[in-house]
Amino acid sequence: MIELVRANAIMTRDLVTARPQDTMVTLARRMVEHRVSALPVCEADDTLLGIVTESDLIRPLGAPRALDHGWWIDVLLEGGEAAPAYLEFLQQAAQSAADLMTRDVTTVDESASVPEIAELMQQHAIKRIPVVRDGRLVGIVARADLVRALAELTVAAR
Repeated sequence: MIELVRANAIMTRDLVTARPQDTMVTLARRMVEHRVSALPVCEADDTLLGIVTESDLIRPLGAPRALDHGWWIDVLLEGGEAAPAYLEFLQQAAQSAADLMTRDVTTVDESASVPEIAELMQQHAIKRIPVVRDGRLVGIVARADLVRALAELTVAAR
């Protein structure tokens, strides 16, 4: 039964996406505003280029000296110029989606079955899979979509 359910039946079609030039701040705001944890990165014609997740956004912010002995003091003590670590931190905040995204994205087409999608998610330790047609993004299947499909089958079987 569940093997008969296809990606096109459960995927989210109304997608929130990013462009390659979007900044970290833009990406973060879009994720918060739309309550999503990842953004497919696409060209204007919806060609999928990659995906940016919350993890991708916070990775560069793991400022190694943030818990150090007041790295901000170094900024003040280096003759009026910002310390290299501080400049590096500021530069990281200017990274774009193209810099942060995962390019080798696991995708499926619209005919992929729920078990196939679940297997790919487990195999690649991912939480969502973009659905593409001819390289263009048409939807996304998240773990919640799989759980919802299971719940609907349970209700229909009663």
